[in-house]
Amino acid sequence: GTKSFIPKNEDVYCATCYEDKFATRCSKCRKVISTGGVTYKNEPWHRECFCCTNCNASLAGQRFTSKDEKPYCANCYGELFAKRCNACTKPITGIGGAKFISFEDRHWHNDCFVCAQCTTSLVGKGFITDGTDILCPECPKARLMAQNS
Repeated sequence: GTKSFIPKNEDVYCATCYEDKFATRCSKCRKVISTGGVTYKNEPWHRECFCCTNCNASLAGQRFTSKDEKPYCANCYGELFAKRCNACTKPITGIGGAKFISFEDRHWHNDCFVCAQCTTSLVGKGFITDGTDILCPECPKARLMAQNS
């Protein structure tokens, strides 16, 4: 009659039946994606359904990473899984190419890796440990010289 139809191979379908049989469905809500979907791990999602596993913020068009096959926004990933800087205690995410220093079981942002006494940057330089402190070689030497005089 006058109703619209969609041909597929040798068959003809009404819009409702065509959607039921062939339309792309969202991996999260299973509803038909008619416009503006995203693909993650070769699966289709509505933009509004593709969200951070932790905070539920939309990830469409945002920087994100995954852990255990689940997507996380950069902030949640950092708070939940990243190493923490020994000096400032903020997450060390490495997102955006951030460099960091690791020594034994401790980690620092490049900007935070400084002498505990004189605050000189120790990046690419030698250092001495004094308990939990990291010191430039000059500070303990000056302290030792002061004690001996």
